Amino acid sequence: MHKLYFMNKWVVILIGIVIIISASLIIVYQPNSETETKPVYETGFTYYDIEKIQKTLATHNIFVSAPTAITDKTISQYCTYFENGLPRTVEYCTTTAVTDIHGNALGNINLGGDTNSPILAIANLETATLESNPDEILIVFETVIESLVCDCWDEEKSEDFESISAWLDAVKKFYSDSNQRNVKSKIDNLANSQISLEITKKENSVLQTLIILK
Repeated sequence: MHKLYFMNKWVVILIGIVIIISASLIIVYQPNSETETKPVYETGFTYYDIEKIQKTLATHNIFVSAPTAITDKTISQYCTYFENGLPRTVEYCTTTAVTDIHGNALGNINLGGDTNSPILAIANLETATLESNPDEILIVFETVIESLVCDCWDEEKSEDFESISAWLDAVKKFYSDSNQRNVKSKIDNLANSQISLEITKKENSVLQTLIILK
């Protein structure tokens, strides 16, 4: 099931199915049942997968720093997710900085879970406008999905979104058509993972957040 909907102005949570359905655009996503796909690892991604992301993005002149572990009270700023409408934090979180070839900050990629295995990946990319750095935004999101979930979108594609690029374009269009209200789109059960994209208007920028949950 794929969902595209407005987010609450203050908190990005679900306030009830009825409200969401009445105030949102719902798109059904049906994976191809004949195609078997598996995560990169049987148990999902690991903290070591950040090395794969670093190597892939470096070939596109996008650089990801070495991960820094966060275990203090600031962990909620980097690795918070929502479950059943409630914010959840993790025991252990790592963060990396993402920059372009000129050293300009694009955002960060965070992995969180316990000390042995992550259950959560968040890629936060902040740009001046929604139209800024489109190529960099796409390649970062594509790389994170293909590295941590699977390189299987072509096999699992729905009639609505034949590619990751098509999905991102649809969410951006919905954001623009809604007078830049905060929106969220969700892809369920791609290789047993949940993937969502949030677009949030900031005071002088736009934040695009990709979230992957095992």
